[in-house]
Amino acid sequence: MSTEPAQRIVIENAVIATVDADDTEYTSGHVVVAGNRIESVGAGAAPEVAGTVRRVDASGHLVTPGLVNTHHHFYQWITRGLAQNSILFDWLVELYPTWAKIDDELCHAAAQGSAAALLKSGCTTATDHAYVFPRDAGDILGAEIAAVAELGMRFQPTRGSMDRSRKDGGLPPDNAVEDTDEALAATEAAIDRWHDPSFDSMLRITAAPCSPFSVSTELMREAAVLARRKGVRLHTHGSETVEEEKFCKELFGMGPTDYFESVGWLGDDVWMAHSVHMNDSDVAKFAETGTGVATCPSSNARLAAGVARVPDLLRAGVPVGLGVDGTASNESGELGTELRNLLLFNRVKWGADALTARQALRVGTIGGARVLGREAEIGSIEPGKLADLALWKMDGVLHAGIADKVAALVLGAAAPLSLLLVNGVPVVEDGRLTRVDEDTIARNVEAASATLARRAGLA
Repeated sequence: MSTEPAQRIVIENAVIATVDADDTEYTSGHVVVAGNRIESVGAGAAPEVAGTVRRVDASGHLVTPGLVNTHHHFYQWITRGLAQNSILFDWLVELYPTWAKIDDELCHAAAQGSAAALLKSGCTTATDHAYVFPRDAGDILGAEIAAVAELGMRFQPTRGSMDRSRKDGGLPPDNAVEDTDEALAATEAAIDRWHDPSFDSMLRITAAPCSPFSVSTELMREAAVLARRKGVRLHTHGSETVEEEKFCKELFGMGPTDYFESVGWLGDDVWMAHSVHMNDSDVAKFAETGTGVATCPSSNARLAAGVARVPDLLRAGVPVGLGVDGTASNESGELGTELRNLLLFNRVKWGADALTARQALRVGTIGGARVLGREAEIGSIEPGKLADLALWKMDGVLHAGIADKVAALVLGAAAPLSLLLVNGVPVVEDGRLTRVDEDTIARNVEAASATLARRAGLA
């Protein structure tokens, strides 16, 4: 074994928001990264360190943990701008036929576009809810995983599924769903092929049947059994719209939360996307079981779904993370701007004291890490944790003079990134991706969008 000290990155002279349990902040401090771990953080200049060193003068910058995205649909990057004035169910019915024509090549391009937008907005870890797997479409999940690995993001994709089509009373067209047993077998195969449970993992798999209105009760129940047998987490959509609640009551005789409880889908290994329409009993059940929530402010506004009860969820102790959701319902695809929308939308709905800027930052960092079951590894700046860090430039024309740098990040304009580290490796420098050419990604996305539009008869 080599006795050489790990290569280090020393960041100094920065405002630092650690987002640790005490919300420790430094007005002028340092972070030392050794290999892929945070070695030290504190006030003032960094201690002397051995080994190869890259020094970063972060004067005029705010350092935070990298943001954590807890809900997304990467394939939708190539169907942005469609169904612009629809609620969820109408939006889905319009777009399902187009999504049924995706394949692995198109999804590689879409995943790189999605991941690029996330990285450039300060996101270091992302999940993706892939659940459309047309026959003869190739290896869609493998294509996404390869695309994200090329860019260097920490990734927790899901092997999603749908088996309730229109003929069964669901929303998807018949050619967009799988057989129940096929979906379960494919989920297990994905876990066996890719899931890495190690502390340093760059890739973990989640089991994720899509939603109550596109998945049979058998698939929901058996997916939970499978996930727990394999030791992976569970994810689905829940309580997103009033139409979904009506659907559940008509089909199952109960609301979404009670339905999830009946099929084994409440627990500290589960998180739900959206959770907008929840009553007090629902919130209590999530809190009692440790079930998490991925709140998606912009998408919920785009589809007129509503505003989740984030203040109530946080007070109850429910794990809450931030999500972009699919970019066909949130065309920006950025996670950084969701911090602002989370704060503003919740204040409009629940009052001026609903959330603070620091609470929004917690939801976007350690909150998301907790939702994904990775709070011991990422989400805060603490010695021993993985080196996923964002350096936000705060001395430019849009942010200079804002007294509180955390408020500048959350409430101000989208802040430029000077450096983004994932696992100790620079993946964004001076606002540009370091590992894949951005212009190439844009050209590939343009071509993929045009190809899919032709296949769907939209062009």
